[in-house]
Amino acid sequence: MKLTSLPLPAAALLGVCLFAVTTLAQDPPPARAGRPHPPAPKPTNLKILPKTLTGDQVMDIMHGWEKQLGVECDTCHAIDPNKKRPNGRPALNFPDDSKPEKETARQMVKMTMELNQNYTSRVESKQNNEAAAKEVSCGTCHRGHFDPPAFAAPKDEEHEQEHEREGADKSQAQR
Repeated sequence: MKLTSLPLPAAALLGVCLFAVTTLAQDPPPARAGRPHPPAPKPTNLKILPKTLTGDQVMDIMHGWEKQLGVECDTCHAIDPNKKRPNGRPALNFPDDSKPEKETARQMVKMTMELNQNYTSRVESKQNNEAAAKEVSCGTCHRGHFDPPAFAAPKDEEHEQEHEREGADKSQAQR
């Protein structure tokens, strides 16, 4: 069955699930030194991620995004001045939508899912003429920075050397 033959809501849900699974698979959960942590509470106010995820699954996804963006939780999540964490620092109000960065993150996740569902899955690999298995993630563009670093095209000399190497590889493969 082709992805394009699915109804739009089913395809969107499939895309969200695939995105969540690939994000969870990219980084193993961090090792918990000492005593095990209590399970994260059931998340509320999920608008992009599947509502069936556990609190721990959502936390693992969020920590993966943190690494890919080089940010901390409070970049998108508002501080709750009425609650303190065990270390005395203010707790975060995860369901709160008051920070514009949170909506930006949701839009970026939607864009990433759309790219993976509608574009990268249809690009053929140069090496084996099959669908490319590479998925786009936050880290594809951000590379550990809140603002994606500017792309610098290779200098003309480097570009020419790359073309020469590709030509040599092709002629060697034809022999």
